[in-house]
Amino acid sequence: MSTTQKPRVIDFFAGWENHNRLLVKMVAPLTGDDLLLSPGQGLWSVRMLACHIVAARAWWFQGWMTEGDDDLRRLIPMDDESDETRPDAAAICAALDKSWKDVRACLERWTEDDLDAKFQRPKPNAAGERPWRDRRYIIWHVAEHDIHHGGEISIVLGMHGRPGLDM
Repeated sequence: MSTTQKPRVIDFFAGWENHNRLLVKMVAPLTGDDLLLSPGQGLWSVRMLACHIVAARAWWFQGWMTEGDDDLRRLIPMDDESDETRPDAAAICAALDKSWKDVRACLERWTEDDLDAKFQRPKPNAAGERPWRDRRYIIWHVAEHDIHHGGEISIVLGMHGRPGLDM
């Protein structure tokens, strides 16, 4: 009897790893001044956007689904604290790599059978609610979030004459 191996979730998100690699490549050479660049007064800086990508990965994968380890958990507040701690490009790249490593490990382990698992928001939102989300929603939301904010970083850098995502 032959057994058919179910496709892993990573098989459907194969481009995500390359997107992370491109994010790291884009952020790595940035100076402290480059990380402060933004599209305008009062809008998020490159540093904040990059830290927000990391924090969102950690929030959804560790905070909601309890995946990853304590090091991933420690990345959850990275966007809340980025203005005070002012991580440099190397620290941001290390956090992008760490958070991606944990996301990838999950995507490699999960199959379609795992996508319907439901998770409740760990803390109430601003409306006092703790909604439920399935794993399928969470994975897609984090992927689209990475792409969206990675594109923002690329645009901001381009506005200021710096290279963006090298697709």
